[in-house]
Amino acid sequence: MNIFNEEDDFLVTTPKQNYFSISRHANENIVEMEFEKVLERLAVAEKLIEEKDLEDEFELALHEMRAIGKMELEDRVNGLFLELAGNIVTQCE
Repeated sequence: MNIFNEEDDFLVTTPKQNYFSISRHANENIVEMEFEKVLERLAVAEKLIEEKDLEDEFELALHEMRAIGKMELEDRVNGLFLELAGNIVTQCE
């Protein structure tokens, strides 16, 4: 007995796949607005890194997370995909 509906793709897809599926079918203006918010946050984070002269430490941490902390990095990226998809869905309802 299959308790899941075949159409419940979000139960078997990754957060990244789910986000891209939602973004393809959602209101384009909302998707663009939410993506712009993410880029604004990135721009502020980069500014803080530069102001505090942390560029080298940032690059080292990024390299270490890609090499050693893959699961933590993947969890954080998945969390961002989920947040972004959730923000889009809630505005489209």
